[in-house]
Amino acid sequence: MSILTIIHIIISVLLIASILMQSGKAGMGSAFGEGDTFHTEKRGAEKWLFRSTVVLGFLFIAVALLNLFS
Repeated sequence: MSILTIIHIIISVLLIASILMQSGKAGMGSAFGEGDTFHTEKRGAEKWLFRSTVVLGFLFIAVALLNLFS
């Protein structure tokens, strides 16, 4: 197992954890246009968690491409 594969596994576990830790206040109804929710600005830990999820997503894709072409 290469070092890129190990890094990819670690990033994927962290990405899954960061997605699961985010609160889903809207529920499934809003996914189909039924929710009456309003959006507020993210602050504090919620903002940090959102940004880290985005960074982990980009890292996941980058490592996957590196692993593909190596």
